Amino acid sequence: MLEDRTGSRIPQVTFRTRRGHEWVDVTTDELFGGKTVVVFSLPGAFTPTCSSSHVPRYNQLVPTFKAHGVDDVICMSVNDTFVMNEWKKAQHADNVTFIPDGNGEFTAGMGMLVDKDDLGFGKRSWRYSMLVRDGVVEKMFIEPEVEGDPYGVSDADTMLAHLAPGTAKPLDITVMTRDGCPFCAKAKEALRNAGLDFEELVLNRDYTEQTLRAVANAASVPQVFINGKLVGGSDDLEAWLKAR
Repeated sequence: MLEDRTGSRIPQVTFRTRRGHEWVDVTTDELFGGKTVVVFSLPGAFTPTCSSSHVPRYNQLVPTFKAHGVDDVICMSVNDTFVMNEWKKAQHADNVTFIPDGNGEFTAGMGMLVDKDDLGFGKRSWRYSMLVRDGVVEKMFIEPEVEGDPYGVSDADTMLAHLAPGTAKPLDITVMTRDGCPFCAKAKEALRNAGLDFEELVLNRDYTEQTLRAVANAASVPQVFINGKLVGGSDDLEAWLKAR
């Protein structure tokens, strides 16, 4: 049975990491000493839920966490440093610190090491998250012990709600563009000037005109989407920004 370690000190472990062509030992004291740290731990790098949901949302919310006093956000997995480094690159997760618990020592010390023999994984981490202040666990969110790989309480939004209840979350913004489009450049500049992060999708690289018509019901770019709603082109975006 998994144990909630709230109120306990984290295990003392040295992690073997790789930076460039050199081995670099990193201790838990270096990672947690005198700091406020959010940790989310998961079964494995490059696995579906971890790659599609867990890592991307934490990476997106890191600036919000830091605005509320968090010094670092750590992704922990029972994988070696080479795998974790490549996964970080593939995820474009520059905001998150990836720590390889290759031998499972930290995970075992947290009481979260479980058998995944049925998947051919061997020993892996159960999915959980925690808020750690100066090496002491203040809060843990542990996924329920049910079959499979549950994912419902260790997510970034749940952690943020605990850390800073009622805080405004960053807007989810996507801009559909094409290369050389001056109106697209205008829309992107307006968003940057407003301090709003966005994801850009480029015509004939990330999508086709068929997708543009299917998604935005439009034949021109840019098309700006905010929190699931179509705002429209650059003039529509300008009006939206003035009204917000």
